[in-house]
Amino acid sequence: MNRFVYLQTNKKNQMARDQVLKENWEAVVTKLSNKFGEGETLQIDAIIYLIGVQELGKGSQSFEKDEKINLMHIAICRLLEPFGYYKFDFFDEEGWPHYKIVEELPILKPGEQTVLIKEAIVLYFEEKELI
Repeated sequence: MNRFVYLQTNKKNQMARDQVLKENWEAVVTKLSNKFGEGETLQIDAIIYLIGVQELGKGSQSFEKDEKINLMHIAICRLLEPFGYYKFDFFDEEGWPHYKIVEELPILKPGEQTVLIKEAIVLYFEEKELI
């Protein structure tokens, strides 16, 4: 195959994949915003927080600032687990999940980080059959 044709085909596949991600991301945001946004569109950090609360499994409650940070960390670990970066390790005595690093995250530009997290969030909600 001609290199130009290959690059054009690859570019079309990437554009199609980007469009699917965009549509699925918007479906996630719409669904969660309608349920939890109180009339506002949820931002990515709020969605990560909600995933952390879900993964903790203790339902809706008040959390201290450091607990909120830990919830977001739990969510990031859970979201990146299918990509091979983290692996669930154990629950501590208070029921909080702990993950271990399997592979260091590559150095990504901010836009690339956002795409990775959006892909991971979409995958998470597809696995939960919510989209």
